[in-house]
Amino acid sequence: MKTIFLVDMQSFYASIEKARYPHLKDKPLVVSGDPKRRSGVILAACPLAKKSGIKNGERLWEAEQKCLDLVVVPPKMQDYITISVEITNILEQYTDLVEPFSIDEQFIDVTGSHTLFGPPLEMAEKIQQQIWEKTKVRARIGIGENKVLAKMACDHFSKKNKSGIFWLKKEELEKTLWPLPVEKMFGVGGRMAGHLRNMGIRTIGQLAAVPLKRLQDKWGINGHVLSMTANGEDFSPVTTSSHDGQKAIGHGMTLPRDYIGLAEIRVVLLELCEEVCMRARKSNVMGQTVTVSVSGASYEIRSGFHRQATLYEPTNYVMDIFRVAEKIFLKFWDGNPIRRLAVSLTKLCRDDELQLSLFDTGRDKKTDLGYVMDGIKEKYGTTALIRASSLTKAGQAFERAKKIGGHYK
Repeated sequence: MKTIFLVDMQSFYASIEKARYPHLKDKPLVVSGDPKRRSGVILAACPLAKKSGIKNGERLWEAEQKCLDLVVVPPKMQDYITISVEITNILEQYTDLVEPFSIDEQFIDVTGSHTLFGPPLEMAEKIQQQIWEKTKVRARIGIGENKVLAKMACDHFSKKNKSGIFWLKKEELEKTLWPLPVEKMFGVGGRMAGHLRNMGIRTIGQLAAVPLKRLQDKWGINGHVLSMTANGEDFSPVTTSSHDGQKAIGHGMTLPRDYIGLAEIRVVLLELCEEVCMRARKSNVMGQTVTVSVSGASYEIRSGFHRQATLYEPTNYVMDIFRVAEKIFLKFWDGNPIRRLAVSLTKLCRDDELQLSLFDTGRDKKTDLGYVMDGIKEKYGTTALIRASSLTKAGQAFERAKKIGGHYK
């Protein structure tokens, strides 16, 4: 039987900021983007802030109404990434099977580590202590015989356990997991929870008791997965290659103000295509399907679109992608101001598997030009080479260069 841990960092961003500013130890603290640039959303709230009812994902102004003495700290994404890597290095001292699930959650398979580091609970305590000594961030650890049990152990029990550690055993599901509401189960969102409740299924235990065929007839393979999860079954291994072979490359941004005219929207659309193509070349892939997503500026009346088009052949050349993205935008844009824009590239293939063409004789030069530009940017910075349009008021290239994941480094 395998032993899998899910190691989760408590209020990761907020904990790092409290370690950075010890005088804020006993203050309700949140990490939030800049409300002046429409990114005023709570990214992380410390336990004291959560006691006031503040939740991750809500808008900053709503959080400030709940807690008048709230301390707001801007995110420093590069620091969070660096500390996440440090935690990965700690976990790799216990096993070579470490699989990042998110920036603050990692699966590890310690099945073969018992003789070196002791039984699971003892090993979990050692990991917890080592992470605290190194980063001053508290780790919660869920233990199970597979990934789904470890995840639910952490989410529903470790986080509420004083020790921060819980072992969810399959033979004890009837008294631990099954009494929980069905929406608490990993993989069940709000919409699916509604469907299950309409079927009279209120708890995870009731879902586990539903005949498999009934769930398969209704949802196919997804119904099978629901049944397996409810019964604590999961055959997916902890692997270091879980993020290999990506299926899409995309980039989007919430604009600093409402963009009204086509001229300024084209500037950002071209910058996004530049970013997507640079990331594609870095992964040595090309794409054939271009998708453009737009959100309107009005919060009261939802507007926008999500549309795609397929090229004749795959490419990672900026202007090829931009021409298609622009056509999509012009076809579906209603002419109203927009607040968010995104471009993605799918139907990926390796860039050394290009079909020969008798007609596009300049294709190799275009491809080589992209890689040469990438080399210059990698050496001298992403703004070492930019298009003239990015120097206009609409351009966001310089601002984006200061950020990671949409937040300042």
